Amino acid sequence: MPPSTSQDLDLAHRDTRRTVQLDDYTRFLDRERIERIYEKAEALQHLHVVHVNSTFYGGGVAELLDDLTLLMNNVGITTGWRVIQGAPDFFSITKKMHNALQGGSINLTDLKKKHYEDIVYKNAVRTHLDRHNMVVVHDPQPLPLIQHYHRNGPWIWQCHVDLSAPDRELWRYLQSFIEQYDAVVESLDAYKQSLDTPQRTITPAIDPFAIKNKELSEAEINERLAHYDIPRDQPLVVQISRFDRWKDPEGVIEAFKKAHEEVDATLVLLGNVATDDPEGKEVYESLLDEETERIRILSVEDTALVNALQRRAAVVLQKSLREGFGLTVTEAMWKGSAVIGGNVGGIRHQIEDGENGFLVDSIDEAAERIVELIRNPGLRETLGMKARTTVRERFLLPHMLEDYLDLFGGFETLYRLND
Repeated sequence: MPPSTSQDLDLAHRDTRRTVQLDDYTRFLDRERIERIYEKAEALQHLHVVHVNSTFYGGGVAELLDDLTLLMNNVGITTGWRVIQGAPDFFSITKKMHNALQGGSINLTDLKKKHYEDIVYKNAVRTHLDRHNMVVVHDPQPLPLIQHYHRNGPWIWQCHVDLSAPDRELWRYLQSFIEQYDAVVESLDAYKQSLDTPQRTITPAIDPFAIKNKELSEAEINERLAHYDIPRDQPLVVQISRFDRWKDPEGVIEAFKKAHEEVDATLVLLGNVATDDPEGKEVYESLLDEETERIRILSVEDTALVNALQRRAAVVLQKSLREGFGLTVTEAMWKGSAVIGGNVGGIRHQIEDGENGFLVDSIDEAAERIVELIRNPGLRETLGMKARTTVRERFLLPHMLEDYLDLFGGFETLYRLND
């Protein structure tokens, strides 16, 4: 059962607000799993964990940490969240690293390396991570932090991007930092590299109670769509993602135009521009000339709108060219939507083609599937029901929490952690 103390009770009297509790998941998961997670967490109550990434909002990692850190605290593990800071030129370099890790190219000059390492060092000076006995660093932006601390316990690097074909020069450079860590976590087994450091796969997951994922009434859905003047007279085709070339927004528009020759529909591309992604604004602005009465391109921070669009959509697309995991796919599947995903990375780990959604390899295939789904409401419903079951069984937040607890527990025999 969840831990409780007199201090907890005092706080409860002062403040009636609450975050999602592990017990809330009993409506979706069996009680045996919930109790098993509590038991594993009880053995780790002495831990002081901190997660470090590069932004508080915009993109899947920030959303994941927002939910995961709260649930870790709920099961009794003191858990913090730190974000590194940097000017646009720093994030321009790390964005190029992100792209190159996913198969793009990079001109990795000594000047860029020095600037990258200098900014991370400045963050190390003001971020006192040596006070924690479990540190989890996310993605390449804060990666070199490890070399600036006397460690008080294990350090873990978690990479959320598609590592199936990284730029080899960049990888050799980053490897000098990566192999200082005690473990590396990837989203899929297929992303594992040749490393001396032990590697572990932890699959991302979603919080079904978040504003983005909770149940909405028809009236609430209509209100959000009307607020943004989104047409409701024809089926909606929706893609929701950061404005990033790897998400292939141009390909989505082209596929929709082809499908629109055969069926009536409205396309909505909804995205945001993360603070650590300087290319996002450029990508967004490059798409605006494509806007018409039936093609809407929106850059807004409104998680209720995301929820409404995914629930109302006849088709949800995530036509990525590279994808570490693709939590927007998970979110749409949870809502019982019919999803068409690019046949890459974590998307094909979630979608079984023809069973709980469709995988596509080209613009033409995407267009054909859009037409098929709009014309066949029964198929949409069947795929959507199976999709929701897939998420319930594999991709809800307690699944990820338990994987982390197993990872933390595995270090107990290697480190004498502070009480």
